[in-house]
Amino acid sequence: MEHQDLHKAVEQLFSSAKPDLERLIRMPSISAPGFDPARVRESAEAIADLYRRAGFPRVRLLEIDGAHPAVFAEYPAPTGAPTVLLYAHHDVQPPGDEHEWELAPFEPLERDGRLYGRGSADDKANVLVHALAFQAHQGTPPVGVKVIVEGEEEIGSAHLGDFIRTYRDLLSADAIVIADSANWRLGLPALTTSLRGLVDCTVEVRTLNQAVHSGMFGGPVPDALTALSRLLATLHDEHGNVAIPGLVSGEAPPLDLTEAELRQQAGTVDGVELLGEGTLTSRLWARPAVSVIGIDAPGVAGSINQLIPVARAKVSVRIAPGDDPDRAMDALVQHLESNAPWGARVSVTRGAQGDAFMLEGEGAAAEAFRAGFREAWGTEGVSIGSGGSIPFVAAFNEAYPEASILLTGVIDPAAAIHAPNESVDLGELRKAALAEAIALRLLAG
Repeated sequence: MEHQDLHKAVEQLFSSAKPDLERLIRMPSISAPGFDPARVRESAEAIADLYRRAGFPRVRLLEIDGAHPAVFAEYPAPTGAPTVLLYAHHDVQPPGDEHEWELAPFEPLERDGRLYGRGSADDKANVLVHALAFQAHQGTPPVGVKVIVEGEEEIGSAHLGDFIRTYRDLLSADAIVIADSANWRLGLPALTTSLRGLVDCTVEVRTLNQAVHSGMFGGPVPDALTALSRLLATLHDEHGNVAIPGLVSGEAPPLDLTEAELRQQAGTVDGVELLGEGTLTSRLWARPAVSVIGIDAPGVAGSINQLIPVARAKVSVRIAPGDDPDRAMDALVQHLESNAPWGARVSVTRGAQGDAFMLEGEGAAAEAFRAGFREAWGTEGVSIGSGGSIPFVAAFNEAYPEASILLTGVIDPAAAIHAPNESVDLGELRKAALAEAIALRLLAG
């Protein structure tokens, strides 16, 4: 082992770091509207305290009007050394239906080497990774280290651009490491080099001025929910490929993902067919995907014998790297408006959009992390894409065009982020901290 001192340091520090992660999981730092913002602030203050105890000489909360606080920590660069900005976020998704959790969402529990609880993997584990990597150097790494821990990632990082503009000089760095991504699988680390973007909209279909009796008028008169269903069915072709004209589609390295593995990870029901054609990784990372993520219509429990006059759906499209969100939104709207079934009145309200992104995955920072992966995991890491979207990557790239940007993380296929029973593998967390500590040393040259 080339960096034995860092191996020893991370091993010794980890026993005390796990209680810190458990403490953070117990704080329901849900940033979404309707939840107590005081709990997000409580989480930020706890992380600020954690980084002070880790030895950062400068720690503060960053504030913007109307935004949840972010945490900032800094260790100044030694003369001639580069500065690395480490990103994580401390806000979490709501737990959803708590009856679907085997364990209490905000009461951490370790089982079979995994620590369960909302936010354990996404993204409070990476808050600990940054602290451990810094501490492993006994508080004096050979490079400058800045950390920003955002409080709004789970609601689209609505104010991150404002934070960057307000604190531009404070956050400047030679390399930016965004720890909010995934590894390929347990035991196989990865750098994420592509991200899909996102556009969504709400489509409304109206067939009647008001509800009418389904027996008196059913047959010749269409109801809005059936019309909406037919419209939504036009989003895919008969093979399950996205059928919206004009969207960019690409290819991705196949790696070794099998259909059986993907089905197991996603939890597909027996007999359900996979959508689309081509390699699985291309369908996941390099091609668009469209989903209906919500419908406004009468519920089954309260339904009565009437023809429904109006129905709405929220349509979400993940756009491929290389696509433009403005153009993709235009394509989505045009498709919906031009496929109105039976002459129904279709209106579309444009929603959120975020950039897709391609990263080079090369250069000194990438090589430093790959060397850290080799030593921490004992194997070569891989480059992967992500089907998800991290729109703020483009904001960092725009603000700091000369900085190298890397995407790392501790999420693995069993982590169940945004779902019940979220968890993090503690062994992977420890290796990620060691790899980052080694990378910080190598970045000093």
